[in-house]
Amino acid sequence: MIKIKEQKSNQENIVPAKYENTPKSLGFYMPAEWEKQEAVWLTWPKSVLTWPGRILLVQGIYIQMIEVITSYQKVNLLVDDEKAESIVRDQLAKAKISVDNVKFWHIPTVDAWIRDYGPTFVIGDRKNGSDKIGMIDWTFNAWGNKYEELIQDTAVPKKINEKLKISYFNPSLVLEGGSIEVDGEGTVLITEQCLLNKNRNPNLNRKAIEDVLIKYLNVEKVLWLGSGIEGDDTDGHIDDIARFVSPGVVVVCSEDDETDINHAPLKENFLSLSSMKDAKNRSLSVVKLPLPEKVIGSNNKQLPASYANFLITNKAVLVPIFGKKNDDRALSILKEVFPSRDIIGFKCDSIIWGMGAIHCLSQQQPSILKF
Repeated sequence: MIKIKEQKSNQENIVPAKYENTPKSLGFYMPAEWEKQEAVWLTWPKSVLTWPGRILLVQGIYIQMIEVITSYQKVNLLVDDEKAESIVRDQLAKAKISVDNVKFWHIPTVDAWIRDYGPTFVIGDRKNGSDKIGMIDWTFNAWGNKYEELIQDTAVPKKINEKLKISYFNPSLVLEGGSIEVDGEGTVLITEQCLLNKNRNPNLNRKAIEDVLIKYLNVEKVLWLGSGIEGDDTDGHIDDIARFVSPGVVVVCSEDDETDINHAPLKENFLSLSSMKDAKNRSLSVVKLPLPEKVIGSNNKQLPASYANFLITNKAVLVPIFGKKNDDRALSILKEVFPSRDIIGFKCDSIIWGMGAIHCLSQQQPSILKF
């Protein structure tokens, strides 16, 4: 990708309007990822700029992911057009994977990071039998205007909703889906490094950002961590460092080597979480999740490899692994915190060259029905 340094935003950062009809006011909320899902949204990867010399390997991982997910729920797959759909169908057929649970959507995209530019889905209260579903369309500015050619993917949520025609919310806030983590019970976890970064919403302070999250995710408590891992060009996305795995329980990345650059910030995050309470006034149970050994990319730079970038689906957890000694340890820890789900590792040493992994490349669509 062509990196743009110190480029000013081509979009004015506007203080979000005081909308009357927010998800909170209309009874919508963002459920936890482990709650029942209708589908997982993916964008077929095609950018040779993102994955130079590796695009076929990355597509191979997508084939494996689609095979696993479609064995028990639907995949909504964005492809540019009919020709692109035909190519993907051929690849799935060669792998002997049924497309019965794959729905193709002809929506042009630049890149595959649908977690960050795609919609965040919200639903009505299932406890009261609600059948409502909606989407939040955040403003995507390519992680602080770092990649000029990717900014146009901010149009994707609106294009999706032109087809879905569900409740639509636009808070005029620059935010990526990978920067928020909810427990579905009123708590959201975020980082200062990302959400207070002046390359996102320079006119908004901490309180203003909290107000938007409370109104649009329908949460009651915002928990702030400090910063993320080395090499993360998203400026500290939460889905690379800490994830809710059940009510009151969070896994957090840890680096035991005191000489490692990640040791101090991750230790600080662990200590912070250990002293926090969620919206239900529960002290958090914090489980350490190791980082893999360093994965080095071009120019000898460290890549943001993290086992925390997993995707929870209805029956399995799809976990990035990197051919490192901590792979098995990480999978074992995740099996302990997800005892009722299959834990499946996907080799992501090629995918991580694009600066993200499985969670970054996916977006769950919650079901309006309970398990």
